[in-house]
Amino acid sequence: MAGAEGAAAPAKKSDLPVRVASALVMLAVAAFAVWMGDQWVDGLITLIAAVCTWEFVRLVLRATQSWPLRLIGALLGFGYILYAAYSLSVFDIPLVIYPVLIVVATDVGAYFSGRGIGGPKIAPAISPSKTWAGLCGGMLAAGLFLAGTFIWNTGDWSLRPMLVIAFAIGAALAVLAQMGDFFESWLKRKADMKDSSNLIPGHGGVFDRVDGLLPVAIASGLLWQLHPA
Repeated sequence: MAGAEGAAAPAKKSDLPVRVASALVMLAVAAFAVWMGDQWVDGLITLIAAVCTWEFVRLVLRATQSWPLRLIGALLGFGYILYAAYSLSVFDIPLVIYPVLIVVATDVGAYFSGRGIGGPKIAPAISPSKTWAGLCGGMLAAGLFLAGTFIWNTGDWSLRPMLVIAFAIGAALAVLAQMGDFFESWLKRKADMKDSSNLIPGHGGVFDRVDGLLPVAIASGLLWQLHPA
C-alpha cells in the first residue's frame, strides 16, 4: 500500500460557482437600483462608498503601527472614496454606467491579452499577475469601447479627431483603472491581507471590486465638467 507521501493531493475545489452567484446578485442589486431611479442609485453609491471606506481604513490600520500615518492614511482614503462617490452621484443614470463599463472593458481586455500573450510583468512585487501585454489589451479594449460609444451616439462612422480623442480618453482611463488596482494591491501587501474583507463570497471585499473604478470615476467627473454644454 502506498504511503501518505504517494497519495494524490485532493483537488482544490473551484470557487467559480460562488463567484458567478455573487456576481449575479451584485448585478441584480445594481439593476434594481437603476430601475428604481436616481435616489436608489445614489443610495447604492453611498452604501458602497461607506463599506469601501471601512475596508480602506481597516487596511491602513493593518499596514502601519504609526498612529499619525494611520490618521493621514484614513483621511486621504476617506477623501479619495468620497470624491469618487460624489463624481458618480452627479451623473444621470445613463452616464453612471459609462465609467463602470470602461473598467469592465479594461479588465476583460487585460485578462485575455495578459493570459494569451503573457510576457514581462509590470510590478511583480506588487501584483504578480499584471503584465504589460495585459495593460495594452486593457487600454485597447477601453479605447475601442469609448470610440464605439461615440460612434453610436453620433451615428457618424467617419474617422475624425473627436473619434481619436474618444479612443485616447478610453485608453487613458484604462491606465487609471490599472493604477487603482495596483494601489489597492500595494496596500493589501503592506497590510498582509489577501482581500480587503470577505463580505462578497468568492470576490473578497467591496474595495476589491471597485479599486479600479474609483480613479476612473474621479477622472470621468472632471472630464464631464470640461465637456461643452
